[in-house]
Amino acid sequence: MKLKAAKLAAEGIFIGTSSWKYEGWMNMLYSPERYEYRGKVAKSRFEKGCLSEYSEVFKSVCVDAAYYTFPNEKYLEGLASQVPDDFQFGFKVTDEITVKKYPNLARFGIRAGQRNENFLNSDLFASAFLKPCEAIRPKVGICIFEFSRFHSPDYEKGADFVADLDRFFGGLPKGWPYGIEMRNKYWLTPEYFSCLSRHGIAHVFNSWDAMPPVSEQMGIPGSFTNPHLRAARFLLKPGLKYEAAVKTFQPYDRVKEVNPEARAAGKLLIAEAKKAQPRTKTLIFVNNRLEGNALETIAAMLDEAN
Repeated sequence: MKLKAAKLAAEGIFIGTSSWKYEGWMNMLYSPERYEYRGKVAKSRFEKGCLSEYSEVFKSVCVDAAYYTFPNEKYLEGLASQVPDDFQFGFKVTDEITVKKYPNLARFGIRAGQRNENFLNSDLFASAFLKPCEAIRPKVGICIFEFSRFHSPDYEKGADFVADLDRFFGGLPKGWPYGIEMRNKYWLTPEYFSCLSRHGIAHVFNSWDAMPPVSEQMGIPGSFTNPHLRAARFLLKPGLKYEAAVKTFQPYDRVKEVNPEARAAGKLLIAEAKKAQPRTKTLIFVNNRLEGNALETIAAMLDEAN
């Protein structure tokens, strides 16, 4: 897999996982002895240093942690110092930018259930997210704006969201790789794709419980919205809720349920990227909660692609 991933990266195709700190990958990707302290794997040592071992095999990873708090320069430089020069990070944009109304979750404190005044705040995004990223800019493969599913109190119709996107992207700094991950399947309209195309934003094909399968999204006319950047995240099987996937698949040490559609879609994305002219940077991220073990899922995608 190491050789296959390196060969694809040389062609501009980066495949990796969503996050990387999984002890279930011991003796598959990680060597326990590298993290031992007094005869046992030290969790802190593992979490601090396992990205380095991860990057010996893969050339990309999606950093989910950036979704929960704005990343600072020290944190980003710490990540970048563990990986080779040709490594590409996918960063989920902090939810301070993408959440219109804070969910009723404990981590939001007194803001839970309240409207977010910083929703689609381009100035805040530029200063709090992009500015720290400048320190590692060559390794920023894509910044993903993940939007949780909107409901009628948020927007009466998808066209209103597209109008907000149009204004937001019109105010962003140019030259950065941006992508959008949607969770409202009925908003995958010509107007939505046209807006992304106009601003050079990649639609991030995503496998999620309430979204069409990735292959179906790829078949929508105009869904490849940036000729130079493509991205996909294989997260959940359509119809399977996140909580159920966690319960079913932990501790993520083996595949428990094969997803033929997702594997075929991954193979197709790789094939399409190989023949794209001009060369298109393609980032593919696979989550443990798709089948139970992202490493085995990726291995299957790569076997089928060759």
